[in-house]
Amino acid sequence: MKITKKQNIIISNPETRNFLADAFYPETEKKLPLIVFVHGYKGYKDWGAWNLMAEKFAEAGFFFVKFNFSHNGTTVEDPHNFADLEAFGNNNYSKELSDLLAVINYFVKDAKVDDQKIILIGHSRGGGISIVNTYEDERINGLITLASVDSLERFPKNEAFENWKKAGVYYVVNGRTKQEMPHYYQFFEDFEKNEHRFDVERATEMAKAHFLIIHGTNDESVGVKNAEHLHILHPNSELFLIENANHTFGAKEPWEEENLPGDLSKVVEKSIEFINDKIVNE
Repeated sequence: MKITKKQNIIISNPETRNFLADAFYPETEKKLPLIVFVHGYKGYKDWGAWNLMAEKFAEAGFFFVKFNFSHNGTTVEDPHNFADLEAFGNNNYSKELSDLLAVINYFVKDAKVDDQKIILIGHSRGGGISIVNTYEDERINGLITLASVDSLERFPKNEAFENWKKAGVYYVVNGRTKQEMPHYYQFFEDFEKNEHRFDVERATEMAKAHFLIIHGTNDESVGVKNAEHLHILHPNSELFLIENANHTFGAKEPWEEENLPGDLSKVVEKSIEFINDKIVNE
């Protein structure tokens, strides 16, 4: 089966700024379910093994989209690096939700897409964003979270918070690139103003879509208790734990092997099975 890859498509969002998306899909006359992959904190669409993952979903008969949030630190000109730390510092959840909606609205009009079958796959913080979007957008039929947070209230505490408020910025060192990545206080102000909207627990309880929660038991960044909590909040969800898997299911940047890491391969297999069972063949 021939797979078409359209990479670095420019998406315009007047509420934020232009950003890039990729689409992977099989050449077929049939309309295809749309899967939108939502990256997490310090993530981007070309990180690690995401391209290999995209190919696997396309081979399974899906129109698979991944994208860079407009303020994730990458740029239209340089999608592989954090070339714009000022934008990164000015990111917030409102912008991410706006970008995700822009992506869905762009690709749902594609002649190859079945607009009655839309699935979100969110990794880490992107899981929390995907949960909120699924609650807000009734077009979403399926939701799969990978190593997702159970709350978007993830900010410095106590003295560190007071210092952030006073200075207006705090920095996190990126372990891989060694860049000092800024977080401006506007991030918290945006959260505070929209706290009810960004309530992941409430959105989890209220979301109507079929819901699969995937998490590694050895996740060093977002503990497995987050997954168990989401499952309790949404009893009709399915919880799939991968023994000893880490936060990125064995992938890393750069990923130079030709095949997916074993744990990420399990993620893809389980996700395809779930989508076919719950959405495609329902």
